[in-house]
Amino acid sequence: RLDPRVKILTVLLLSIVILNAGAVESLVVTAFLLAAVALSGLSVERIATALKPLAWFFAILFCLHLFFTDGRPIFTSLPAVTYEGLGLGAVVTWQFVALVVSAAVLTMTTAPSELVGGFEKLLRPFNRLGVPSHDIAIMVSVALRFVPTLLEEVERMKEAQVARGADFGSGGLIGRLRKMATLVIPLILCTFRRADELALAMEGRGYHRGPRTYLRELKITRADYAALFAGTAFLIGVVA
Repeated sequence: RLDPRVKILTVLLLSIVILNAGAVESLVVTAFLLAAVALSGLSVERIATALKPLAWFFAILFCLHLFFTDGRPIFTSLPAVTYEGLGLGAVVTWQFVALVVSAAVLTMTTAPSELVGGFEKLLRPFNRLGVPSHDIAIMVSVALRFVPTLLEEVERMKEAQVARGADFGSGGLIGRLRKMATLVIPLILCTFRRADELALAMEGRGYHRGPRTYLRELKITRADYAALFAGTAFLIGVVA
């Protein structure tokens, strides 16, 4: 129920704290994220769904720090595995997991239109410096709108390839990546075609650059100010 601007600013502040957190701060921030998930009414399954596509990235990130950080070896037979690498890998992996969870809470509790509207409102003071806040907001809105559409296009292309005898599930990792690479060029062509269609549709409806009004104007209430003050004070306290 909070204003999207409050949530966006809180996530930005939280991201700064996450990237500079130590061991104790990590525990406090983790508790803060768990409380935010619980108060938002989000289930653990939804958060796990947001983390699942990045599981391989987290694993690779942890292993890179585990095996390529100098320090005291944990096992004599494996001198590359060090205590320092274990600690650094755990911290860096936690940072990325926490960033993804905070972004997931923001996007799962905020409608895309409200998210774009709040983003545009926050950038509006920079118009005096020549920053086109409305154009940036439109680009973000279009990107959010077309992400699921492009995912559907990828699935449709895979089904078409499978109907022609392709097998994306067999073979090793390198073989699967080579098979998936065959979808890149059709996806790029499809993206350009959709962008051209969108441009024609916007021109046909009289769209022009410049400030525009919104169907639902955002208004910051006392509850929003209280939430922003409480979140900011908490995060400053964690840093202090």
